[in-house]
Order: sequence, then structure tokens, then C-alpha cells
Amino acid sequence: MGRSPLVGIALFVPLLSFFFLKFNLLHPFSPPQKLFTVQDLALCNGTDAALPILLAILGSVFDVTKGKSHYGLGGGYNHFAGRDASRAFVSGNFSGDGLTDSLRGLSSTEVKSVVDWRDFYVRTYIPVGKLVGLYYNSKGNPTKYLKGVEAKAARGAQLMEKTES
Repeated sequence: MGRSPLVGIALFVPLLSFFFLKFNLLHPFSPPQKLFTVQDLALCNGTDAALPILLAILGSVFDVTKGKSHYGLGGGYNHFAGRDASRAFVSGNFSGDGLTDSLRGLSSTEVKSVVDWRDFYVRTYIPVGKLVGLYYNSKGNPTKYLKGVEAKAARGAQLMEKTES
């Protein structure tokens, strides 16, 4: 008696997923990744029709121009355009101090929610680069802060699983 075809599928799907993520096959036609400064990113806030509308979350920069009605001038999410306002994704504070990339003081489940938002942008919009600063260094490598955020998010996921059980 031969092996069930389900065994082959069970082995093939994780392998295929790995290659899609490793070699950026989710966005095969995305432009090469660029390093942005805060000043570069600020120019792409939807006020200049000749420039794309960009936002960053956890230092990952996305082109959200296809959502111009949301992220452009007058759009309900325009406060995210041209900056990294990671904290606002969970705090709901869309002005002044709330529009910051710092997650200091947030709980592990709140940090997990920010990571989930970043994952939404990865699935929905084209990633175009990294913002040099808190999350990525001048060479585009993740900082200790980003690694700490990801570890805290993992703890948040574990906590959420325990409370759901």
C-alpha cells in the first residue's frame, strides 16, 4: 500500500511557504528595498501628487498610494502617511505624542497587535524599504529594539493563547 497523497501535500505546503517568504514571492514585482530617512519619508505624506504615499510601521515602509482615498489628504488615515506612527495603531491617539514609533510602555498583547498590523501591510501593500532609526540601522539591519519588540510580541501571542484556552 502506498503513501497517502496528503503526506506529500503536508510536506510541500510548508516548503512552498518558506520560499514565498524567503524570496519575496508575495510581491514579485515590488521595487528594490530602499533605506529612508525620517525626512525622506515625510515628503511622501500625500500632499505632493507626484510622489507616492508611504507609511512605516515598525520601520518597514509601504507604498499605500493605491489607498489614496484613505491615506491621502483628507483621508481618515492620512495621519499615518509620511511617518512611522506604530504606537497609534493600538493607542488610537492620532495627534502629537501619539504619532510616534516608540512602543515603550505598551503591554505584550498591544505590541502583538502592532506586529499584526505590520503583517496586514505586508499582505496588502507593496513593501518599498526600511526607515533608518529605531527599528533599522543605517545599513538596513534590524536593531536590538526591533528584536525586542518581536520577542515581546511573541510573549503577547503566548499570553493570548493561554487566555483563549
